[in-house]
Amino acid sequence: MDTRSEVREFLSTRRARITPDLAGLPAYGGNRRVPGLRREEVAMLAGVSVDYYTRLERGDLSGASDSVLDALARALQLDDAETAHLFDLARTANASPVVRKPRKKADGLRPSIQRLLDAMTGAPALVRNNYFDYLGANALGRALYAPLFAEHEPNSARFAFLNPAAQDFYPDWERNTQDLVATMRGEAGRNPYDKRLTDLVGELSTRSERFRVLWAAHNVKYHRTGVKRINHPTFGEFELTYEAFELPADPGLQLSTYTAEPGTPSEEKLKLLASWAATDAAAEVPVHPEA
Repeated sequence: MDTRSEVREFLSTRRARITPDLAGLPAYGGNRRVPGLRREEVAMLAGVSVDYYTRLERGDLSGASDSVLDALARALQLDDAETAHLFDLARTANASPVVRKPRKKADGLRPSIQRLLDAMTGAPALVRNNYFDYLGANALGRALYAPLFAEHEPNSARFAFLNPAAQDFYPDWERNTQDLVATMRGEAGRNPYDKRLTDLVGELSTRSERFRVLWAAHNVKYHRTGVKRINHPTFGEFELTYEAFELPADPGLQLSTYTAEPGTPSEEKLKLLASWAATDAAAEVPVHPEA
C-alpha cells in the first residue's frame, strides 16, 4: 500500500464532504471552487498553519503528534472508525522499516472455537478472518449462508462482488457492499503490509467495477452490529440483527451471530431453518421443505 497516496486521498475526500455550514463557518462568496472546506479552513479549525496542513494532506504524516491527529479528526468530523483509520495511517507513516511487516494473526480455527459454535444451536454463528474467509460456522450458520458455503473456499468479499447470486441473496446489496468495502478499508489501514490482503483488494479491483468505485471513495466503517436482510433461496427473506465480536486470543478472527426479533416472521423461519439444520439431512438445505 502506498501510504502517502492513502493519506492524501483519505484526507482530501473527508475535507470534500464537510461544507462550511456543517463546520459552522460563514461561506464567503457564492463561487467556491471546492465541494467542501478549503485547506485553510481545515487548518484554522484544527489549529495548525496552512502550510502544515497542506503537508499533511499531501500525504506526509511523519512526526504528526496524537494531539494534532485528534484536532484534525475533530476538524474533519471523523467518526470513531475514521479516526482510528487516521491513527493507523500515521502509525504506518512513522514506523521504522524494521517493524513494517504484517501483524501476527491466527492461523486457523481452534477446536475449542468450533465447539463453541456447535454449542450455539438457536442462532446462526460464523467465524471469519480479516481476509473475509469463513473458517467455521455452526449448522444453522451454514444453513443460513448456504449459497456462500456452496463455494469451495467461502469468502464473503468474493461472493458479494463476483458471484451474481449475491445481489439476490442480499436484498440490500448496494448498502451491504458499501459496508463491506468500508470494513476492508479499515483492515488495510491496520495491516498495510499484508500481501494476502493487498492481493485480495487487487483481485476485486480488477474483476469488479463496483468494488473499484467503492474502494476509491476511501470510506471506513466498523461492522459490529446492525440489521441484515437475507433472501434465502429456500426459506425466503430473513431480517436479522447481527452482532460481531473480535476473538482476543485469535488475532484477526471475528465471530458473528444473528438473531430475529421475537414474534416476527423471521423468527418463525429461523426456527424452521434450525429444525432442518439440526438433522443430518441439513448438510444440504432441502429445495422444497415441507410446511
